Amino acid sequence: MHSLRRALPLLASITQFLSGTAIATATAAEDNGDTPLPVVIWHGLGDTYAAEGIQQVGQLVEDVNPGTFVYFIRLDDSASNDRRATFYGNVTEQIAQVCAALAAHPILSTAPAIDAVGFSQGGQFLRGYVERCNAPPVRNLVTFGSQHNGIVDYRTCESRDWLCRGAMALLHGNTWTSFVQSRLVPAQYFRDPADLDSYLEHSNFLADINNERPLKNETYARNIAALENLVLYVFESDTTVVPKETGWFEDVDGDEITPLRARKMYQEDWIGLRALDRKGGLKFKTAPGGHMQLSDEVLTKAFKEFFGPYEPSSGAFDAVGEL
Repeated sequence: MHSLRRALPLLASITQFLSGTAIATATAAEDNGDTPLPVVIWHGLGDTYAAEGIQQVGQLVEDVNPGTFVYFIRLDDSASNDRRATFYGNVTEQIAQVCAALAAHPILSTAPAIDAVGFSQGGQFLRGYVERCNAPPVRNLVTFGSQHNGIVDYRTCESRDWLCRGAMALLHGNTWTSFVQSRLVPAQYFRDPADLDSYLEHSNFLADINNERPLKNETYARNIAALENLVLYVFESDTTVVPKETGWFEDVDGDEITPLRARKMYQEDWIGLRALDRKGGLKFKTAPGGHMQLSDEVLTKAFKEFFGPYEPSSGAFDAVGEL
């Protein structure tokens, strides 16, 4: 009897502990199902994470899916230095810096997954993040006007934008030098179909993440295939990105346009696009207007469709977990 009396408080404590644990687990599961996944945003060339337009995009993400934690990718806390880094820097090192920052972030690193949106060059840089590190893993990646298959010409600068004009002056005629490939950002996604040999030999960034060299990185393909969705927006009247079809991975050689599905990189699945496409996760979309002339209507529709709460049964995240 005395043994039983001593055991009863212990049993009550255990029962209370187990009950509390079950409630906490159920609450966490419920919260996890209701809370939208965090969203990371990577801006484009000549922009900064602190720019009013980018901040407004972040606010729209929160308005569409209340409770969303939004993280603006930056390469420097100084807005001016962050803008400079869009022109000058080694893209491989920049992506490694972003990988480290996201992996160390107290909120992003503990989320089951994140969603991501990239504007212009920020789109292919986020794809580089997915392929090279992907921790935390990306569920859906949405890109607007990005240069996934490179560019054949450089942008025109405003007359008083000396940062841009200085970069472009160095780029013309010097694209394949080691100095330019390690320091000038747009050169690292330059790709001329008429001079693929130089591109494959010297490209610091794009030739690698597109797996165009003989030795393929299988991790790149697995990580892209593990996405739930890769959403590729092209601007209908884009004259800034040449060619604009690069946003859909199309190959443009003069007047000849080769759609992605007719290309060797898709048919041999160099980066996982075919596998992603076969499960319905590769989306080709258009937006009206010129480069980065985005309406709230287009953005809202994309954020409603591809961002929001995490679904644990998602096959995409299961695949990421197996890498």
